[in-house]
Amino acid sequence: MAVGKSVLRVDARDKVTGSAKYTSDLEPREFLVAKVVHSTIASGVVKAFHLEEALAVPGVVKIVTCFDVPDVQFPTPGHPWSVEKAHQDVADRKLLNRRVRFYGDDIAAIVAEDNVAADRAARLIKVDYETYEPYVTVEQATAPGAIPVHEEKPDNILAHSGFRLGDMGYEEAAASEEGLVTVSKTYRTQTVQHSHIELPNSFAWQADGKINVVTSTQIPHIVRRVIGQATGVPWGSIRVIKPYIGGGFGNKQDVLYEPLNVWLSLQVGGRPVKLDISREETFASTRVRHAITFHVSGAVRPDGRIVARKCQALSNQGGYASHGHAIVANAINGFKQLYRDEKALECEASTVYTNIAVGGAMRGYGIPQSCFATECLSDDLARAIGMDPLEFRLKNCMESGYEDPHTHVKFNSYGLKAAIEKGREIIGWDALREKYRDQTGPIRRGVGMSIFCYKTGVHPISLETASCRMVLHQDGSVQVQMGATEIGQGADTVFSQMASEATGISLEKIHISTVQDTDITPFDTGAYASRQTYVSGMAVKKTGASLKRKILDYAAYVLRYPVENLDLREDQIVDTVTGAVLRPVADVAVEAFYSLDRSVHITAEETSHCKINTFASGCCFAEVEVDIPLGKVKVLNIVNVHDSGTLINPQLAAAQVHGGMSMGLGYALSEELLFDAKGKPLNNNLLDYKLPTAMDTPDLQAAFVEVPDPTGPYGNKALGEPPAIPGAPAIRNAVLHATGVAIDSLPLSPQKLVEAFAAAGLID
Repeated sequence: MAVGKSVLRVDARDKVTGSAKYTSDLEPREFLVAKVVHSTIASGVVKAFHLEEALAVPGVVKIVTCFDVPDVQFPTPGHPWSVEKAHQDVADRKLLNRRVRFYGDDIAAIVAEDNVAADRAARLIKVDYETYEPYVTVEQATAPGAIPVHEEKPDNILAHSGFRLGDMGYEEAAASEEGLVTVSKTYRTQTVQHSHIELPNSFAWQADGKINVVTSTQIPHIVRRVIGQATGVPWGSIRVIKPYIGGGFGNKQDVLYEPLNVWLSLQVGGRPVKLDISREETFASTRVRHAITFHVSGAVRPDGRIVARKCQALSNQGGYASHGHAIVANAINGFKQLYRDEKALECEASTVYTNIAVGGAMRGYGIPQSCFATECLSDDLARAIGMDPLEFRLKNCMESGYEDPHTHVKFNSYGLKAAIEKGREIIGWDALREKYRDQTGPIRRGVGMSIFCYKTGVHPISLETASCRMVLHQDGSVQVQMGATEIGQGADTVFSQMASEATGISLEKIHISTVQDTDITPFDTGAYASRQTYVSGMAVKKTGASLKRKILDYAAYVLRYPVENLDLREDQIVDTVTGAVLRPVADVAVEAFYSLDRSVHITAEETSHCKINTFASGCCFAEVEVDIPLGKVKVLNIVNVHDSGTLINPQLAAAQVHGGMSMGLGYALSEELLFDAKGKPLNNNLLDYKLPTAMDTPDLQAAFVEVPDPTGPYGNKALGEPPAIPGAPAIRNAVLHATGVAIDSLPLSPQKLVEAFAAAGLID
């Protein structure tokens, strides 16, 4: 059995020795350097450029501006393309933009012989603007008389959606019984950046009748399509290569600068052009996690049963649509899915264009924001009726067999309550809740929790499809090619384990190609939505079964044996009745390649069109110490418990959870991308943007409840994104327990806490 074991990562040696090749390691010997010129205003129109001094810089080859690019608007999110126009992404940006919509918008580009020339020229370009008032908040953008950020959306609302469940509205339900306790709050989450290690760099050149692109992306096949849409180059004339990638977390689930890079190469005769994006540019000009404001209400009986809830979510989209309304629509779905409302649930969401950095996909896709609002409300409701928050959740959380009434996604396997109980035991919940009751003094401790659920992949909202190819080598080993992308999460390792399980070929003889090449690699939409082990894993299993059938068919011919009496186990062809080893697979492979009688090159390629989905779930428990006068929160202990079905590789699973927990700590306590009143980012660098360090991180505990999911290829379901979801509300709720003060926005920064503690009378 290969599945279920903590085997060594297949890329471990390359990464430990430094032999792994990333985009910048593969640059051609002679290449030109491109540099993007960004706007220095947040809203307005470019009227003119003054390029004379910049063009005179030695080494400058070409300068192109927003007046030179094709008049083509294209979409950038990494979603499967739809043949139905109504389901296509919003196409609202160009290669370079004359209408400036955020500080750092792309307005021109320089191609030069080296970085020195490009940087000098950029500093010498002067731009004339017609400047408009910038909108940093959704309230500003939706105020009467606000200037449209995009002319086609005069009210600046990109999209609005909502739903109601139950026979009555929230207000009617909240007034329908005597003695109901109600809570109404506004919870706010902040803008953060992905902060992946490798920057989103690329290079492009023309050769052999194709435009070639090497890029750090999660979605190579989608990048090819968007390049074609943006530049007019036929899709089949574009080759995209994705080598090893140093993280993405959703930022690289957008097509960022690859279309511009291609177009710049074409402007200089197809010469190789490298487009480097700095850390500061990545913060300001790529994508961020949406800041979302949640106006919520809940009505609960004194015994703890939720009667009704209401949620209005407003998402700050920034200057362009990117993933658009999908993020906040997913957020209100998350609000719906986690609890049972006896009489009524009302949810509505709006996505609003503003003039800050563009919101896109980030690990969890709206659910970290939704979970903060949902789980803060749960603790606040429990506190209002004097009920233990854990018991409140057990009483109201979604039960086994839950089916979403709109998407019809089901809990096909259910371990949420078992995860809660497991976390309760690990953290010592009951003892700590009692121990930290009614504290006084400047230093106090508390324990809090949160729960979550997360659907696996994008079905039925979007297409889910993946392909795999396997080739039998002469020595009986198997080459596996996937369109699904390894981005540091261990995908290549779990795909190799699945391939071994499906074929009967030992793991040591499974070779996987980590490089995706759209000219060679089977189609897959890429790494996002915690989909790959589930969706692409189905393609691996299907292809492995197909390859195994072909090997056994040939073995039956060679051995003159009934194929139904043969199996492939541990690299051997065996008799299914007696278990006797009949022939090594390697011998069969050699015969297949070189037989003068029947030469067969045994390969298999299959597509899995996934038309099913399921929920993963889990919880987080956090114990904190709060220094009230300093407004400082120290996390003493934190535990995530995950219901993710069968673990393909337990050690990799734990590593995924640890990484997500670390991101959750930063989201909870320190990270926020700040903007001034003019929309200029104030801390778009790793000095001023406060990522947590090893000194800020306690021991991270990961635990699992393994309930095999019948829909997963090997009983597995989502794990990639869920670990980043529940940490922030658990920490907030622990601070509430420690101090009695509810902090309703993220991050829980010292200044914010000191102000709240002073307002509550805890600081003189």
